Amino acid sequence: MTTQAACQQAAQMAPQWAVANTQLKNQVLHAMADALDRHQDRILAANARDCEAFKGPDAVLDRLRLSIPRIQGMAAGVRQVAQLPDPIGEVLSGWTRPNGLRIMQQRVPLGVIGIIYEARPNVTSDAMALCLKTGNAVVLRGSSTARHTNEAVVAVMTIAGEAAGLTPGVVQYLADTSREGVKTFVTMTDTLDLMIPRGGADLIQTVVTHATVPCIETGVGNCHIFIDESASFDMACAIIENAKTQRPSVCNAVETVLVHAAIAPVFLPLLVGRLQALGVACRGCERVREHVPQVAPATPDDWDTEYLDLILALRVVPDVSAACDHIRRHGTRHSEAIVTTSLVTSQYFTAHVDAAVVLVNASTRFVDGEAFGFGAEIGISTQKMHARGPMGLVALTSTKYVVMGDGQCRE
Repeated sequence: MTTQAACQQAAQMAPQWAVANTQLKNQVLHAMADALDRHQDRILAANARDCEAFKGPDAVLDRLRLSIPRIQGMAAGVRQVAQLPDPIGEVLSGWTRPNGLRIMQQRVPLGVIGIIYEARPNVTSDAMALCLKTGNAVVLRGSSTARHTNEAVVAVMTIAGEAAGLTPGVVQYLADTSREGVKTFVTMTDTLDLMIPRGGADLIQTVVTHATVPCIETGVGNCHIFIDESASFDMACAIIENAKTQRPSVCNAVETVLVHAAIAPVFLPLLVGRLQALGVACRGCERVREHVPQVAPATPDDWDTEYLDLILALRVVPDVSAACDHIRRHGTRHSEAIVTTSLVTSQYFTAHVDAAVVLVNASTRFVDGEAFGFGAEIGISTQKMHARGPMGLVALTSTKYVVMGDGQCRE
């Protein structure tokens, strides 16, 4: 099926699914989750083909590779979405005008959502669950590196979902993974209501540059942690270790640590020693290397690099104001953190840092839909319109006004 035909079919069937009740939607999602658990062998076999053919960096291979625990996690994520309250139909506000008109604002589905993503098969199940729970149709376009895995996940979930009552055609998967196919997909304004790219900077830039469909930017995470002079060293080291090493290939991993000059002589040797023991390669500014000369020198490019690997840039800054200035110049407005015991300093940091999520004394790895209680996420929005930060169910809805009258006519 061509890209145009798939989008047209999704748009044609979307109105039927938009009015599905909560019970039916949850029934479909539970059937899909059960199917993921039942067909683990099929999905793993497809994933093995993709992993065997993959020739890229280990960080991307880690995102691509599935295991039984990861598939179980995908199924659990779908079930969590089923258990969440259904936002569709929620009345956000209501009032009565002097002329007797009763006005209500309520949540409604967006319509047809297009999603372009790279080698993350779990995005397939998350996106399907979130879109279907909110009454939306979804058109998925994964990368060629995960083609067999994505096709298996979509087939398993769709067959089970349709058997449980899902409207046929509201889930579409595009076989065309070419760059030209992307350009066609992102201009389907007659059938698509929203486009969400999820991946690296090159993918997002391609989509944003060519899209005529409204687009939400997600994903690129050059994340920072600032260690204030008042910080607990044990807490700071634990948070940095978690943010860098727990899963370095994801967008909420820390890439640069900024250290207050007052603690640099003592803190940096401690931190670098612990990180190097965990296999992290550190790169530092000249002031960092004065205290830990074994660290490789940082280049200007390091401050703007999303490594997605066990590499960390280190910089000494004179105060919180300088840390905020560095983040403003080099950050991607994704996730930024401070470690401090000073309420005044934390308030300054949260007020002056412009990012989707700002954390105080916590790892950037918590910036995630599941960790936020959303069950799953469709991406982490780094822009400011409509949705920002981890995008759960509410981010996939719009609103409409329902006006009830008794024959009023405007004079």
